[in-house]
Amino acid sequence: MTDRLFTETLLDAVGEDLLRSRLSEDFVRADVGAQTVAPLLTFQALSDLLSTHQLEPPRLRLHRAGRPVPLNDYTEPVEASGVARRLVRPEALYEQLRNGASLVLDGIDRLHPPIRAAADDLMRLVHERVQVNLYLIWGDSHGFNTHWDDHDTFIVQVAGTKHWQVHGQGTRPYPMKEDTDHSHRPPEGTVWEGVVRPGEILHVPRGWWHTVTGTGDVSMHLTFGFTRATGVDWARWLVDRLHEVEFARTDLPRFASPEERRKHQHELLRHLLDLAEQHGIDDFLADRDSRFPRRQSFSLPWAVDGSTPGPDTVMEFTPILPSALREESEKVALTVAGRRYAFPKTAQPLLEVLVKARTLTVAELAERAGVPVDTAAALARTLVRHHLVLLK
Repeated sequence: MTDRLFTETLLDAVGEDLLRSRLSEDFVRADVGAQTVAPLLTFQALSDLLSTHQLEPPRLRLHRAGRPVPLNDYTEPVEASGVARRLVRPEALYEQLRNGASLVLDGIDRLHPPIRAAADDLMRLVHERVQVNLYLIWGDSHGFNTHWDDHDTFIVQVAGTKHWQVHGQGTRPYPMKEDTDHSHRPPEGTVWEGVVRPGEILHVPRGWWHTVTGTGDVSMHLTFGFTRATGVDWARWLVDRLHEVEFARTDLPRFASPEERRKHQHELLRHLLDLAEQHGIDDFLADRDSRFPRRQSFSLPWAVDGSTPGPDTVMEFTPILPSALREESEKVALTVAGRRYAFPKTAQPLLEVLVKARTLTVAELAERAGVPVDTAAALARTLVRHHLVLLK
């Protein structure tokens, strides 16, 4: 199942050390089987997406030999609701693909439920936001030159084959998107080289140079990209907390003596170090998790008309990451996307089951929590109004 592709299937193939020592640090290759990844995307499903969504550059774009294909070669200007758009012309797209262009579609996880489920699963594994891009090419050409990415990636080969050369970390280890130096060079040689086939998954860490070319056949792969928290992010978080410190809010003594400016600087450093001691990395990561966004999803008509769901109505918990329940006097609370929600203590058994199961019917929730179905339905009616569950 796509909603367990990473947390179960990949971990079973690679081992638990993937997270402890290899994630973001080492190239990883695993074969989970073509039949495992086949449900992610088929050519028919892709054709349907292109037919039913008005996708246009830069979200959908073509590249050939390291350069973008001119828009006029495969799109035409149109006007929709008074807004100028670029419409992809099917016959022109086919011709460009026949001539070796590579099609890129960003954010396909927001369009296709099986890929969205896999992306959510990866988010639960790495506790970072994930975006999935599609890459499709025919022939033996390449869309991009040798390059590195400013984020970690899992490459999932869905159809056909592609030739990969993974060169490794360049002359500037751990480069970032917002970095002071983007002029670093790739290393000599390769860490791994080979042909990737359907069912194979590659993990290429941030900053690792790689070269990817077609093999003469078709190739369709998905890139699951995510950016992990760094020491820079923790430092920024601490600096934001300086707003709570009165001394930090005072003006810098620009026109004071050098000695007074030094004293002011030392006092600022003392407050910053105090904050670092009080709010360590664990606190930062916990706060980051508590602010993790939900998927943009909707539950109509339930969330508007307030109707009571029946026993067979399916409930799906919307928070992507597991939510920790906290007992607070006569209430139980959880924080989702930076917002705290409090419920009567009697709701705790129901919430514990829902957080763990994530998807189940109202009747199943009631049975597992040991409460009447009407009680579970009433909670579902409340949760859907706050976008904590979807009802289906």
